Amino acid sequence: MNFLTIGHRGVMGVEPENTLRSFVAAQQAGLDVIELDLHLSKDGALVVMHDTDVDRTTDGTGPIADKTLAELRALDAGRGEQVPVFEEVLDAVRSPLQAEIKDVAAARALAEVMTRRDLVSRVEVSSFHDEAVAEIARLVPGVRTALIASRYGTDIVERAVEVGAATVCLNIRRLTLEVVEHARKADLRIIGWVVNTQDHLRLVRALGLDGATTDYPEIKRTGRFTA
Repeated sequence: MNFLTIGHRGVMGVEPENTLRSFVAAQQAGLDVIELDLHLSKDGALVVMHDTDVDRTTDGTGPIADKTLAELRALDAGRGEQVPVFEEVLDAVRSPLQAEIKDVAAARALAEVMTRRDLVSRVEVSSFHDEAVAEIARLVPGVRTALIASRYGTDIVERAVEVGAATVCLNIRRLTLEVVEHARKADLRIIGWVVNTQDHLRLVRALGLDGATTDYPEIKRTGRFTA
């Protein structure tokens, strides 16, 4: 399988994260997959934002869950960009997507869109939360899933197998050969994040990972030549 480069929240190193502008830039840069994050608004819209509140990435304050879609739309998400909803991203780019869900409620909302728009082949669903991965797998037959971990040991492999995930997305700063070998024995794909330097890219390639999540489009160009 080819080495995948995954655009982290689009190309958040150069454009406002989780905006249509960032996703379009990731596609234009030739990144293989675009990663994004999903939360539910107060009125149940599937909005694209990483944090639970809007403070860091917009000119507003407060939790996403306390705001309606209209209220979220009124915010500036960077360079005049609005907070997008998931279906707008589907229409704005053609790239495969990796959609990270934060909880079971988001899994249910995403499942509805995936079923209605027949997205099993285009969208891989990821989460830090085992129960969210298990829920989307239950609701969307054939969905591809990934379990994400920041602090982990070899137990991440058993957790992924338990919820039926085919991929583990792992913090590169904690990745060991032992974990890689354990994952391979379970036939899991391994994606490293966040890979923003040549040193980290060399490590990812040396460990034989299947791909890297990056903030910068340059990793796509240099990744082909790094052994």
